[in-house]
Amino acid sequence: MSSPPLSVVVLAAGEGKRMRSHTPKVLHPVAGQPMLAHVLEAARTLEPAAIHVIHGHGGEAVRAGLPDADLHWVHQAERLGTGHAVRQALPHIPDDHQVLVLCADVPLIRARTLRRLVDAAADGVSVLTVSLGDATGYGRILRAADGRIQGIVEEKDATPAQRAIREVNTGLLCLPARALRGWLEALDTGNAQGEYYLTDCIALAHDAGLAVVPVVCDDPDEVQGVNDRGQLAAVERACQRRQADALMRDQGLGLADPARFDLRGSLRVGMDCFIDVDVIIEGHVTLGDGVRVGPFSRLRDCSIGAGSEVLSHCELVSATLAEDCRVGPYARLRPGTELETAARVGNFVEVKQARVGAGSKINHLSYIGDARLGRHVNVGAGTITCNYDGRQKHLTQIGDRVFIGSNTALVAPVHVGAGATVGAGTTVREDVAEDSLAVDRGQRREISGWRSGHNDH
Repeated sequence: MSSPPLSVVVLAAGEGKRMRSHTPKVLHPVAGQPMLAHVLEAARTLEPAAIHVIHGHGGEAVRAGLPDADLHWVHQAERLGTGHAVRQALPHIPDDHQVLVLCADVPLIRARTLRRLVDAAADGVSVLTVSLGDATGYGRILRAADGRIQGIVEEKDATPAQRAIREVNTGLLCLPARALRGWLEALDTGNAQGEYYLTDCIALAHDAGLAVVPVVCDDPDEVQGVNDRGQLAAVERACQRRQADALMRDQGLGLADPARFDLRGSLRVGMDCFIDVDVIIEGHVTLGDGVRVGPFSRLRDCSIGAGSEVLSHCELVSATLAEDCRVGPYARLRPGTELETAARVGNFVEVKQARVGAGSKINHLSYIGDARLGRHVNVGAGTITCNYDGRQKHLTQIGDRVFIGSNTALVAPVHVGAGATVGAGTTVREDVAEDSLAVDRGQRREISGWRSGHNDH
């Protein structure tokens, strides 16, 4: 027998007052993505017929932050409780569907757990539960003598004996749409918060003779909700540890300390890669075999070839490195940087929109922007390409085997021919021919007996 169609309802209307932020709570990031995006990613693995996101005040910002065409946005004008929120979506859900209710502030929920929850519901009801050492703030699961769930009581309505229960409601449930429609109509606000509780539907399902199946989650981190900054930080670290463990297990990544690693995007690694402490990976990053990344570095949208090394305190953004390159320490590669095989970019060097040829070196204290460097070029310390004239950018071209002396300024557009040498301190304003020496030095003058005014006191 095939499973009934599935509709997903995501509760995202919470105000998040305890976050003390102008940003809607569900848009606060975990591992570089809004919390809500994590929940939606897990939900989509179930291939539901529709995903309905319930939003309240500030919903325009939420919709702008997640402009997904496949989402059905539902406005909850009044915050009258979770039951009232789900009721807003029901007119858009056929009676023969299962309804999976998710919480937008539970970002670490796994797709496989949601599958278990949906499968357990069958034609009845399923509830995701977890046992906590400290259950403060959660609704308690009420079980009958035979172990079946007969209801959920919210903490503010619970008796002292009920508050001692450690099995709690995670807020994730799966229910049949036709029956749910009637149960929601039967809800009232006779409770401590004066709201329509979705959880009251569980007792109504039990009283109607439907099976209420508990699905127990054995990982409290997976169902941790986020209501304040402290919980957000805890979820972030749990997510990072989960990602680190997966990278070490599935791809063989070496990490100096998994607790000091941050992935805010996707990372693909080859064999024998190693990442030191306090490295941040953003966007889409690929590391070839044997790549090593030093501590306190940030890589965003980069591809790094086999055998290359990024030393400490470097920032690489939208850069491409071929095999056996070395970068840093304290180097910055900005968008459009391409390093060919065995290129070197050293300490306090900034490169932008430039291709550095195979075996070329920019080892110290230089800025190379909007440039094309050939093979085996040596760029001396303090060299800059003067690529901007105040209105537009211009290109500097440097041929193979060029030697650029220290403290040189290359005023673009300019071309230095292959094999040329540029003497230290030269300002290159015109093209330099191949295999020539360019020197631009004024005559040295010494004025004896000179005393500057600041010495006269």
